[in-house]
Amino acid sequence: MAKQLNWHIVENELRKNNVTVFSPQDLQHLLAASEIALRFLLTRAVKRGDVLKLRRGLYGLATHMPSELEIANLLYRPSYVSFTFALSYYHIIPETVYAITSATTRTTATFAVLEKQFVYHRIKRGAFTGYIAERVNDRTIWIAEPEKALVDTLYFVALKKQGLPERIDLAHLSKPKMRTFAKLFDYPDLDKTLEEL
Repeated sequence: MAKQLNWHIVENELRKNNVTVFSPQDLQHLLAASEIALRFLLTRAVKRGDVLKLRRGLYGLATHMPSELEIANLLYRPSYVSFTFALSYYHIIPETVYAITSATTRTTATFAVLEKQFVYHRIKRGAFTGYIAERVNDRTIWIAEPEKALVDTLYFVALKKQGLPERIDLAHLSKPKMRTFAKLFDYPDLDKTLEEL
């Protein structure tokens, strides 16, 4: 079976199905091939540079890489882009943020992929909401609403795990929405931090 798998045919199948990031299991479903055959195929494709290994069990097409935000969503699931990266994305803070920060219900983690740092902060399940689907390069990415990105950030400020960004533009943010999101964390210091802001 390993000899029958041709990377160009596999790549065409992935493109036809609009898949740019995939796991061996995704390929198994798509191609109905054996796990061993796919392991050999992926090892050879990575060595040739046709495929980029994003992390263990997750790959991307070298010729058609997804956006960094899509990678952030797929690298560690469930997750949505938030915190200071989202604040910068929405121009709520003027600074450019280089690490892509996301919220997750899983353990806090950091990955270095393609010379970029992806940081995932764990939040409680009850607060894992307030994100929207946004189109970036014709792909859907999950990102916090502006108010939720600020509240997520302020939660970690209240926990004293990070500092408050120096300049924050609150002009276009809904205060009632921020209060609603803050209540999801059920953490009085967060409410206090939000009111002080």
